Amino acid sequence: MEDFNINSSSQNQSYDYSNTTSKYHIDPVEVVTCIIIAVGLPLTMVAIYSLYSMVRRDQVAPIYVINLLITDLIQFCYMIVEVAPPENPKIIFRNIYLSALMASICFMVCISLERYLVIAHPLWYRFRRTIKTSVVVCVLVWVLSPVCVVCFYFTDVRYILFIIILLLPFPLLIFSLVGTLKALSASISVPSDEKRRIVGILVLVLLIYTLLFLPSIILLLEEHYDLTLDLLSTIFLSLSPLADSVLYVFMRKGFIDKLLASVCCCRMDSNDISSPSV
Repeated sequence: MEDFNINSSSQNQSYDYSNTTSKYHIDPVEVVTCIIIAVGLPLTMVAIYSLYSMVRRDQVAPIYVINLLITDLIQFCYMIVEVAPPENPKIIFRNIYLSALMASICFMVCISLERYLVIAHPLWYRFRRTIKTSVVVCVLVWVLSPVCVVCFYFTDVRYILFIIILLLPFPLLIFSLVGTLKALSASISVPSDEKRRIVGILVLVLLIYTLLFLPSIILLLEEHYDLTLDLLSTIFLSLSPLADSVLYVFMRKGFIDKLLASVCCCRMDSNDISSPSV
């Protein structure tokens, strides 16, 4: 996987593998990628439009989700270039894809930390929840992501740096989830349905990152090339933009509140806890 071409290198190696088996062999990775594009691209565009309407009503929370979905659009565009002839996209497209991938990781962390602040520090967050602050953070993410990708090419330990960057979100995501759960009992300003939605978002972000990015981390740590692991990491990274669209559901009120209330194992509101009768 030269120059961090995680997705494209896996595709190329799978193409070579398929060509050695049969001339007319259909690459399963390419088929899955086409399905993901056909399903995820329209869903992402609809989600961005809907979340943008929430921002116009002065709701700051969806801003990071919107930027996350924009990174997904960029990844979808790269997938289209990748499966369309010619099969090997130019290096500039790969760098744009890697920049969008890194930006999506940063926005996942921003979403988790913001949801944590809503519960753990509601007063502090209430006075600082301005669109201007969110925009500044988003600009920094969009600027630093391609800068980091460019810097990777000028260091001999770029693979180690990339692994570190992929591992850094784990403690932050876990901290946000654990800190939010601990602060739930002390929070009285947030309604119980909002608490359930926030916890649902944090759990979903952690699951998406763990399930979809962990195979790529394991692949980078492997000393010997593993075709099966390479194919899995490629498919899981392709599923990442599609999975991010599910966050849109958790930003909306209505059906998801009833679903979370029915599957929630613990009460989010202390008023809902009833003491047993003696």
